[in-house]
Formats: sequence, structure tokens, C-alpha cells
Amino acid sequence: MLLTLVTAAGLAGVFGVTGQAAAATTIPNTVVPVPVSETANGQTFTLASSATISSADANVGGYLAGVLRASTGYALPLTVGSGSGGTVSLQLSGAPTGTGTEGYQLTTTTSGVVIRANQSAGLFHGVQTLLQLLPPAVMSSTAQSGPWTVPGGTVLDYPRYAYRGAMLDVARHFFTVAQVKRYIDELSLYKVNYLHMHLSDDQGWRIAINSWPNLATHGGSTQVGGGAGGYYTQADYSAIVAYATAHYITVVPELDMPGHTNAALSSYAQLNCNGVAPALYTGTSVGFSSLCVALPVTYTFIDQVVGELAALTPGPYLNIGGDEASSTPAADYATFVNHVQQIVASHGKTVVGWHDITHATPLPSTVAQFWGTGTTDSATAAAAANGTKVIMSPANRAYLDMKYTNSTPLGQTWAGLIEVNKAYDWNPGAYLSGVGESSVLGVEAPLWTETIVTSANIDYMAFPRLPALAELGWSPQSTHSVSAFDQRVGAQGPRWKAMGVGYFHSTQITWPTGS
Repeated sequence: MLLTLVTAAGLAGVFGVTGQAAAATTIPNTVVPVPVSETANGQTFTLASSATISSADANVGGYLAGVLRASTGYALPLTVGSGSGGTVSLQLSGAPTGTGTEGYQLTTTTSGVVIRANQSAGLFHGVQTLLQLLPPAVMSSTAQSGPWTVPGGTVLDYPRYAYRGAMLDVARHFFTVAQVKRYIDELSLYKVNYLHMHLSDDQGWRIAINSWPNLATHGGSTQVGGGAGGYYTQADYSAIVAYATAHYITVVPELDMPGHTNAALSSYAQLNCNGVAPALYTGTSVGFSSLCVALPVTYTFIDQVVGELAALTPGPYLNIGGDEASSTPAADYATFVNHVQQIVASHGKTVVGWHDITHATPLPSTVAQFWGTGTTDSATAAAAANGTKVIMSPANRAYLDMKYTNSTPLGQTWAGLIEVNKAYDWNPGAYLSGVGESSVLGVEAPLWTETIVTSANIDYMAFPRLPALAELGWSPQSTHSVSAFDQRVGAQGPRWKAMGVGYFHSTQITWPTGS
């Protein structure tokens, strides 16, 4: 889902009108995701070197101060508390009815900026919008020249969906803690609130499990194409979770099963039906591995692994995968998924799985993640009719590892080519037959990494499509407009340049000077 990108143009100020051409009395159409409502007042605020910041939340105030101090060179003293004395004031009171836990109201006049929210996450999202209302150079890590102007008016904003996610596959190629934190930084700019980490696959197991240590030391020792691979210690994983939490992002760990398990099977012979451990795998084929459904040790293994991972994960969800299990007979698959759901529930977590798990019997709380390339899936529709919530990640719209065009140097094509407008132009609440708005929990943008090796690779494949999917997760459907979105996302270019994000310069977008 996805996920929610925001940014500022080289104009003095920026803000997205709701999909219509900007008139003289409107805020410029440059914010992604486009806010719920905006009312211009014709005023302009200029951030001066004498400005101050006050914040009811130390974390959000410190975040804003850190960004602004770096790019403006101003001192910007921060006061933390319930007072409202700052030139820029972040308040956990007075937010209008309906803003919920993640919404905010941002008001700009000649004298300053006030952001009001009910919870800290809302303040943080409001801060992202404020940063996009400032010139793009505000995202620079070194001091730049002003003036630092913000267009006057009132923005009222809150999300369409509760779940706006991005997935990073760290199993096919391993990414370090620092690389994952960098992606968290980028995701948080766009109001993404879930990071799904694909921690295990045929090519690698990436999280240390004390009760089964060979999973990491052996199973994590390689990756696609060979190479050293790697894994997270439990302290590493906890550091990622804490960093995400500080950016109002919840980590959803995934241990894929019963298929996509060669790394685990190679690590422990006793997990195999024949008692023989297969070799490590560095290719890209799928569907050839399976845990042994009949063995009692399989469920001891899952219980202990899930128990350790659940204890390290404060968020509500644990993803059990369940996709492409072609080596597991259908009856065994259903038996397995039903058993594993109970294990996950016993450790206090809500099950998420790829939509294949709807061929078993989902628990009432289980969430299915749709990744198909069509608009019909009878099992998912039946589950939705029975109350199952669905995360929308159609592979031919939301997969960030698909090539943009035939000449894209990275990525795959099995789900088709996905240019930015294809990623944007669909309605998550009316896309999959039998899965209506009320059944959709949210949107997620997965990035599989068979061809993705570096942070620069991540940036190139995620931008500008991640902002497109982020807008689908945040903004109301009534604001949806391809032409207006193209203008908004074009305004991101100078911002990404200031941040050092090497994005794909789609020819569908008119990129402004400075991009």
C-alpha cells in the first residue's frame, strides 16, 4: 500500500488541491498524497532565522527541528510541552472531529504554522505536509538559501485506509540495518505506516532465532547469485523496529511457509520428510520447497520460531506467507495453514498471509493480502464475504519490482510492465470482484529483490511509483485524477534531487526544472 509520498515544488509554497487545476485562491497542486481538503487564505508565512518550534510531542518536534536546522542553518530552538508559543506549533489538542488517530489540521498564517492532531502519528503526518509546503531544498542535509515560505491556508487531512504499507524482501538479497532505516526514512515522508519485512525464503533466512541458530548462520549465509548474504541479530531487528516506531511505522515480519523454505530445510535435516538437508539455493525459481506437514517437529519448530519473533515484535501482525506452495498437496496445505494460524494466535499476533491462505479456513481475525494479476479470485471473495479483511497488492499494479518499460535495467516482467500511471490508476475498494471498500484494510507496495541489490536500486524502483500507491492508501477516491496526480508527483522531482534519491524519470511526468 501502500504507502503515501509527499513533496514540494520549486515554487514558494506547495499544496495539493483535490485533483483540480489550481486557481489564484487555491493552494498549489504539489502535495502527494493529496489532502482531504484545503482552503487557501491568500497569506504567506516566511520562516525566519528567529523562528521557534513548540511541540506537545518531543519525538515529532525533534524530527521537525532536525530537518529544518540542517537545511536552513537556523537555530530553531525547540520547546516541548503543552504550550503553543512556537512560531511553528505542534499541538495534541483542538483537532477537528473526524481527524482520527492519524489525521491532522494544519493552519498557516503570516505569523506562523499550527498543526493540531489527536495523537502523535497525526502530528508527524502533518509535519510531512508542512515540509512539502516548504521549498524542495528544505530536504537538503546541508544549509541552503531561502526564503523558506509556506502558502497560507488550512489543510484538513486523514487517511482513507488504516493500513498503508510497503514490503521489502531482504531474503533474496540482504539489506543492512542502515539500508532498511534509509527506506523507513523515505516511506515515512509519504505517510506509509506499515513496513512488511520478508525475512525468509528459499535463498536466505535473515533473523537470528536462538532456539534454532543454524537458520541464520547457515540459512542466512548466501543470497540470489551467491555472495555472503547476511542476517539480523535480534538486537538488529529490535533496532529496526524501534526506528520504524519513531517514524510511526509498524513492522510486520514475514516468515514464508510452507513453501519458500529451502533456507530453513537446508539448515536442519530433521525438518525434511526424508531427513536429508538440501543444499543452499541461490537461484530464482519458486514452488519447489515445502516444510513437512506430517512431521510433529515442524510445528515445534514453527511454535518456537514464531514465539521468539512475536516477542520481538510489538505490532499486532505476523505474516506467515503461504504463497506459491506448489510442492505442498492442497489438503496438506489447508491442514498446515489452519494449524499455523492457531500457533500465531497463541503468541498474541494476528495472522496475515498472501491470499493463497484463503484456500484454508481463515480465522476471523486473519488478513489476506491479494497479490494476483486479475480482478477475480473466488476464494478471496468468499473469505471477504465471511469477514476476512484484505490488503490490496495486485502484482500488475503494486509490485515495485516490475519493470517500468522494456528498457528498465532492473526488475522483472512476469506481472507486466508498470509505469507510474498504471500503478496509480486503480481503485483499491472496487478492484477485486466481491471485495468492496468495507473489506479492504489497505494497500501495500511490495518490492521483491531478485534483481535489487543496493539502496540506489531500491530508490529507482520505488520512486515515483511508491508515491502513487501511497496516495491510493491515504487520499479519498473523490480526489483521484491521473492528470492532477502527474502534476503532483512531478513536483516531487526537485525534492528527491535534494535528498539524493535517484528516481526513474518517467516520460509520463513533466518534471520541473531542478528535478
